Amino acid sequence: MPAATAPRAAIRRLLPKPPPWVVMYHSIADTTDDPYRVTVSPVRFARQLHWLNDRGLRGVSVRELLAARAAGRARGLVGITFDDGYADFLDSALPLLRRHDFTATVYVLAGRLGGENGWDTDGPRKALLTEDDVLRVSEAGMEIGSHGLRHVSLPSLDDGALAEETRHSRELLRDITGTTVDGFCYPYGDVDARAVQAVRDAGYRHGCAISPGPLTCGLALPRIHVGERDTSWRLTAKRLLHPLRRRSVAAPVPAQARPAGAAGAAGAEVS
Repeated sequence: MPAATAPRAAIRRLLPKPPPWVVMYHSIADTTDDPYRVTVSPVRFARQLHWLNDRGLRGVSVRELLAARAAGRARGLVGITFDDGYADFLDSALPLLRRHDFTATVYVLAGRLGGENGWDTDGPRKALLTEDDVLRVSEAGMEIGSHGLRHVSLPSLDDGALAEETRHSRELLRDITGTTVDGFCYPYGDVDARAVQAVRDAGYRHGCAISPGPLTCGLALPRIHVGERDTSWRLTAKRLLHPLRRRSVAAPVPAQARPAGAAGAAGAEVS
């Protein structure tokens, strides 16, 4: 190796790796009434999956992505996640994922199974996966992760409630699927060091936030929000800019100071 290049190579080895590319979806359905911009139409979703496929990229669950990364085999893999556990995943997202031989991680609310998205005050009301649906999703090869019990901001909770949202939700989902639940997703993307420690103490092996800044780690991975407006050129730009998301970001607005349901809008803006 030339003398001039040796120092640069040594510096590159010392630099932390950029975070893996993980994309964030919510609902795959009609987008006519979508005040929080959390819905992608099935047609647009199909085009986005084609965009990945055409570039030699394969969508996988966070569990599969991190295992491949640890083994040095993550090239060409993209983590695909779905927050909130909307019932439309079964009919609208799953068939398209399977068509491409993709997998995904579906983060569900263990305390709201079979209910609806009551935290989105401006609507529309959307049905959530039932216990039977969660089992079907798991049996279809998707990873089931926890989004907590009720969709509340973790940093605002006392110690007992924080343990319920992390530890108890994991136990409930394990009982439904019969498998270990390794992944957690922070509601609203709200995360602090205390919440990360609670997720670690509950036994999770990986976690997803939105823009965790200096807290970025395997238990607080940054993600890119993907919405209805994301065409080919926007996806290209988001992919190129993703490594910059390891930088510090402004602290999230406390849940009590933010209109209920603002997660979708906030996620869209910061992503």
